[in-house]
Amino acid sequence: MKKIIGSTVVSQLQIPQKARIQVTSNLTELPPVLSWFEHFNHYPINQETWMQCQLALAEGFTNAVRHAHRGQPPTLPIEIEVSLSDKALEIRIWDCGPAFDFETMLKNLPPLKEGDAEGGRGLPLLKKISSRLSYDRYQDDRNASPEGFRNCLLIVKNYGNHL
Repeated sequence: MKKIIGSTVVSQLQIPQKARIQVTSNLTELPPVLSWFEHFNHYPINQETWMQCQLALAEGFTNAVRHAHRGQPPTLPIEIEVSLSDKALEIRIWDCGPAFDFETMLKNLPPLKEGDAEGGRGLPLLKKISSRLSYDRYQDDRNASPEGFRNCLLIVKNYGNHL
């Protein structure tokens, strides 16, 4: 079930833009999420940067479903927020999973190599694609999380030099 939160239809040249969508924790939601994300596929983002952002969103969403929400009810929400400016695209993926040490995990990643197997590539890909990557825990003021906290994966892709 998709729920668009505070999304506004804007012309292609209006910057900044910001929109949110909330979906259930199910991999079948990925195609609708990517379809929704298409609203951001326009100038000033070039095609290579766009494809990287699309891949980052897919990886981040998939990680939230498979890892953060493992063993949780599929009705647990995942909220995605996208902000577009003339210099960067920011993707925030909010999950309700348990806490983990993201910085240590990033430091201990093996290098990403061509031809690597499918599994275990999410974080190395996100690190390679993003200009800035973080994962932080916040008090859940929306009461969506059973533990009272939510996590936010922030993926920032700078492209200001492409203008």
